[in-house]
Amino acid sequence: MPSWYLGKIKYQQEQENGALKTISEAYLVDAVSYTDAEARIYRIVADNTPDFQVSSLTKMKLSDVFHFEDEGGEKWFKCKTFYVSIDDSKGAAKEKKIISYMLVNADSPKQAIERIEKSLATMLIPYEITDVNLTPILEVYPYSPEDEAQQVPAGFRPLAEVMAERGAE
Repeated sequence: MPSWYLGKIKYQQEQENGALKTISEAYLVDAVSYTDAEARIYRIVADNTPDFQVSSLTKMKLSDVFHFEDEGGEKWFKCKTFYVSIDDSKGAAKEKKIISYMLVNADSPKQAIERIEKSLATMLIPYEITDVNLTPILEVYPYSPEDEAQQVPAGFRPLAEVMAERGAE
Protein backbone atom coordinates (compact mmCIF):
# COMPACT_ATOMS: atom_id res chain seq x y z
CA MET A 1 0.00 0.00 0.00
CA PRO A 2 1.50 3.34 -1.00
CA SER A 3 2.44 5.96 1.59
CA TRP A 4 1.62 9.38 0.19
CA TYR A 5 3.42 12.54 1.29
CA LEU A 6 2.30 16.08 0.50
CA GLY A 7 5.32 18.30 -0.01
CA LYS A 8 5.06 22.07 -0.28
CA ILE A 9 7.85 24.14 -1.76
CA LYS A 10 8.50 27.88 -1.86
CA TYR A 11 10.66 29.91 -4.18
CA GLN A 12 11.11 33.50 -5.32
CA GLN A 13 10.16 34.54 -8.83
CA GLU A 14 10.94 37.90 -10.38
CA GLN A 15 7.93 39.74 -11.81
CA GLU A 16 7.93 41.95 -14.92
CA ASN A 17 8.25 45.09 -12.78
CA GLY A 18 11.35 43.69 -11.03
CA ALA A 19 9.67 42.82 -7.74
CA LEU A 20 10.16 39.39 -6.20
CA LYS A 21 7.09 37.27 -5.53
CA THR A 22 7.07 34.19 -3.31
CA ILE A 23 5.48 31.23 -5.08
CA SER A 24 4.16 28.16 -3.21
CA GLU A 25 3.54 24.83 -4.93
CA ALA A 26 2.35 21.44 -3.66
CA TYR A 27 3.38 17.99 -4.89
CA LEU A 28 2.24 14.52 -3.83
CA VAL A 29 4.83 11.73 -3.82
CA ASP A 30 4.73 8.06 -2.92
CA ALA A 31 7.65 7.31 -0.61
CA VAL A 32 8.69 4.95 2.18
CA SER A 33 9.66 7.67 4.69
CA TYR A 34 9.81 11.41 5.21
CA THR A 35 13.48 11.38 4.19
CA ASP A 36 12.72 9.51 0.98
CA ALA A 37 9.80 11.86 0.22
CA GLU A 38 11.99 14.93 0.70
CA ALA A 39 14.74 13.47 -1.50
CA ARG A 40 12.22 12.64 -4.25
CA ILE A 41 10.76 16.16 -4.12
CA TYR A 42 14.25 17.65 -4.46
CA ARG A 43 15.00 15.40 -7.47
CA ILE A 44 11.66 16.14 -9.14
CA VAL A 45 11.47 19.88 -8.61
CA ALA A 46 15.17 20.67 -9.13
CA ASP A 47 14.81 20.16 -12.89
CA ASN A 48 12.32 23.02 -13.29
CA THR A 49 12.98 25.31 -10.32
CA PRO A 50 16.60 26.18 -9.60
CA ASP A 51 16.38 27.82 -6.14
CA PHE A 52 13.65 26.51 -3.83
CA GLN A 53 13.13 25.11 -0.36
CA VAL A 54 10.78 22.45 0.97
CA SER A 55 8.58 24.36 3.41
CA SER A 56 6.44 21.46 4.66
CA LEU A 57 6.14 17.72 4.33
CA THR A 58 3.12 15.87 5.71
CA LYS A 59 1.79 12.36 5.37
CA MET A 60 -1.51 12.27 3.48
CA LYS A 61 -3.93 9.46 4.25
CA LEU A 62 -5.36 8.24 0.94
CA SER A 63 -6.93 4.90 0.13
CA ASP A 64 -6.66 5.37 -3.66
CA VAL A 65 -5.31 7.76 -6.27
CA PHE A 66 -7.03 7.67 -9.66
CA HIS A 67 -5.05 9.26 -12.50
CA PHE A 68 -6.81 9.62 -15.85
CA GLU A 69 -3.96 10.54 -18.22
CA ASP A 70 -5.73 10.22 -21.56
CA GLU A 71 -8.87 12.10 -20.60
CA GLY A 72 -7.21 15.23 -19.21
CA GLY A 73 -7.91 16.97 -15.96
CA GLU A 74 -5.34 19.41 -14.65
CA LYS A 75 -6.83 19.80 -11.16
CA TRP A 76 -6.69 17.27 -8.33
CA PHE A 77 -9.78 16.68 -6.20
CA LYS A 78 -9.86 14.96 -2.81
CA CYS A 79 -13.06 12.94 -2.42
CA LYS A 80 -14.43 11.62 0.86
CA THR A 81 -16.43 8.43 0.52
CA PHE A 82 -17.91 6.06 3.02
CA TYR A 83 -19.41 2.62 3.02
CA VAL A 84 -21.03 0.52 5.72
CA SER A 85 -19.38 -2.69 6.88
CA ILE A 86 -21.18 -5.24 9.02
CA ASP A 87 -19.10 -6.61 11.89
CA ASP A 88 -20.62 -9.81 13.26
CA SER A 89 -17.53 -11.16 15.00
CA LYS A 90 -19.01 -10.77 18.51
CA GLY A 91 -22.29 -12.48 17.77
CA ALA A 92 -24.56 -9.49 17.15
CA ALA A 93 -24.30 -7.83 13.74
CA LYS A 94 -23.07 -4.28 14.14
CA GLU A 95 -22.80 -1.72 11.34
CA LYS A 96 -19.58 0.23 11.07
CA LYS A 97 -19.11 3.27 8.85
CA ILE A 98 -15.75 3.19 7.04
CA ILE A 99 -14.46 6.48 5.62
CA SER A 100 -12.01 6.59 2.70
CA TYR A 101 -10.25 9.51 1.05
CA MET A 102 -9.45 9.29 -2.65
CA LEU A 103 -7.67 11.62 -5.03
CA VAL A 104 -8.70 12.03 -8.66
CA ASN A 105 -7.69 14.40 -11.45
CA ALA A 106 -10.54 16.20 -13.21
CA ASP A 107 -11.57 19.56 -14.64
CA SER A 108 -14.58 20.06 -12.35
CA PRO A 109 -16.14 18.59 -9.19
CA LYS A 110 -18.84 16.98 -11.34
CA GLN A 111 -16.22 15.23 -13.47
CA ALA A 112 -14.37 14.16 -10.30
CA ILE A 113 -17.54 12.47 -9.01
CA GLU A 114 -18.08 10.76 -12.37
CA ARG A 115 -14.50 9.46 -12.40
CA ILE A 116 -14.73 8.16 -8.83
CA GLU A 117 -17.98 6.39 -9.71
CA LYS A 118 -16.36 4.93 -12.84
CA SER A 119 -13.37 3.70 -10.81
CA LEU A 120 -15.55 2.19 -8.08
CA ALA A 121 -18.08 0.63 -10.49
CA THR A 122 -16.89 -2.90 -9.69
CA MET A 123 -17.19 -2.41 -5.92
CA LEU A 124 -19.93 -4.69 -4.59
CA ILE A 125 -20.56 -2.74 -1.38
CA PRO A 126 -22.74 0.36 -1.73
CA TYR A 127 -20.80 3.57 -1.09
CA GLU A 128 -21.59 7.25 -0.86
CA ILE A 129 -19.48 10.25 -1.91
CA THR A 130 -19.91 12.94 0.74
CA ASP A 131 -17.26 15.59 -0.08
CA VAL A 132 -15.34 16.72 -3.14
CA ASN A 133 -12.68 19.38 -2.53
CA LEU A 134 -10.17 21.01 -4.85
CA THR A 135 -6.57 20.55 -3.66
CA PRO A 136 -3.51 22.75 -4.32
CA ILE A 137 -1.60 19.72 -5.67
CA LEU A 138 0.11 20.39 -9.02
CA GLU A 139 1.49 16.92 -9.74
CA VAL A 140 1.30 13.41 -8.31
CA TYR A 141 4.38 11.19 -8.50
CA PRO A 142 3.71 7.49 -7.77
CA TYR A 143 6.59 5.14 -7.00
CA SER A 144 8.46 3.81 -10.00
CA PRO A 145 11.43 1.41 -9.89
CA GLU A 146 13.35 3.64 -12.32
CA ASP A 147 13.60 6.27 -9.55
CA GLU A 148 15.52 3.81 -7.39
CA ALA A 149 18.06 2.88 -10.06
CA GLN A 150 20.99 5.08 -9.12
CA GLN A 151 24.07 5.53 -11.22
CA VAL A 152 27.30 4.20 -9.73
CA PRO A 153 29.77 7.09 -9.40
CA ALA A 154 32.98 7.00 -11.42
CA GLY A 155 35.77 5.13 -9.65
CA PHE A 156 33.40 2.87 -7.67
CA ARG A 157 33.48 -0.90 -8.16
CA PRO A 158 31.36 -3.75 -6.84
CA LEU A 159 32.40 -4.93 -3.36
CA ALA A 160 32.82 -8.55 -4.53
CA GLU A 161 35.36 -7.41 -7.12
CA VAL A 162 37.40 -5.48 -4.53
CA MET A 163 37.33 -8.39 -2.05
CA ALA A 164 38.43 -10.86 -4.75
CA GLU A 165 41.31 -8.56 -5.62
CA ARG A 166 42.39 -8.36 -1.96
CA GLY A 167 42.19 -12.15 -1.62
CA ALA A 168 44.56 -12.54 -4.59
CA GLU A 169 47.22 -10.37 -2.93
